[in-house]
Amino acid sequence: MPVSRLKVALAAFAAFCASSAAHADTVTVRVDQAQILKLPDRVSTIVIGNPLIADATLQAGGILVVTGKGYGATNLLALDRQGRIVMDKTVQVARSGQSDVITVYKGIARESYSCAPDCGPRITLGDGSQFFTDALGQTTTRNGGAGAK
Repeated sequence: MPVSRLKVALAAFAAFCASSAAHADTVTVRVDQAQILKLPDRVSTIVIGNPLIADATLQAGGILVVTGKGYGATNLLALDRQGRIVMDKTVQVARSGQSDVITVYKGIARESYSCAPDCGPRITLGDGSQFFTDALGQTTTRNGGAGAK
């Protein structure tokens, strides 16, 4: 193999390894929970690939709060002022690991309840649409009433 072809092959292999290492860095967050990340210096912009899966909020001192919004994976990029990527992570959002959640199946329709210590409807992705809509409506009405004077 000529030296120039060898150099090109080695450069391509090094680029592949560097990009694989950057994408191998995965943060796992449970849906409806948050994870704290320490950002590298010089970060000025945060980008979330799919905000339906995860959300990020920048805090003072270079702290980033990543919240799981929906199941799946997306990417999180941190850019400096020149637009260079200084951090590239995959955010994997998984089901809640809470032991107080009870799942009830009515045929193919699923309902989730939080039982800590008493059971009540829990708004959970994947529940039957009617149960989900009803539980969300009740929660929205309750939260709206809490702010009323």
